[in-house]
Amino acid sequence: SLSKILDLKYSRIQFTPDLMPADILGTNIVKEDGQGNRHFEFYKGPIFGQLILADEINRASPKTQSALLEAMQEEKVTVFGTPYHLEPPFMVLATQNPIEMEGTYPLPEAQIDRFFFKLEIDYPDYHDLRDIIDKTTEDYHYELNRVIGVDAVLEMKSIVKLVPIATHVKDYAIRLALASHPDNANASEQIKEYVLFGASPRGVQSLILAGKVSALLEG
Repeated sequence: SLSKILDLKYSRIQFTPDLMPADILGTNIVKEDGQGNRHFEFYKGPIFGQLILADEINRASPKTQSALLEAMQEEKVTVFGTPYHLEPPFMVLATQNPIEMEGTYPLPEAQIDRFFFKLEIDYPDYHDLRDIIDKTTEDYHYELNRVIGVDAVLEMKSIVKLVPIATHVKDYAIRLALASHPDNANASEQIKEYVLFGASPRGVQSLILAGKVSALLEG
């Protein structure tokens, strides 16, 4: 639905224990021309989209999950030494099933750090369940129309970085990130007791960017 209203290329990857990095990134395959000459041709994997859904991401091994690291950070992938740039805007959404833990792997810290935020979705309430029933068990039809396109998304993305931010707000974000580190003088007793590693530089970057987006949305 999100890809349709934003007019983005959508790609869904179902993560399973036997999924390999090449199943995500792609691989070189041998092709033969009319003269019988063989050559390698790169076959693009499902990562070559704009809106990527990594479904049940914690069901794949850490080695396979790490295939997303370069794509999420650099918006490019490297296969057999050749870099391939991904088409902007590029965004990865992922789901985890918190109930079935058998056959799952914890996400590497470096991978979790590359996600902008995490949403915990509770069990649907009465009204949500009614909507689900109405839209899935009855003859319900809906149409999704494009609201904006790629150019507008990229323009809005650039506008976010132009939003000014006061120095004392920057300082607050920095102090908040530093206070999440157990060895910091301003860390609380709970942080010192229960936290091994605090927020990374990406954490404070995300906090600032989220604040700028929130400010834009509020006019």
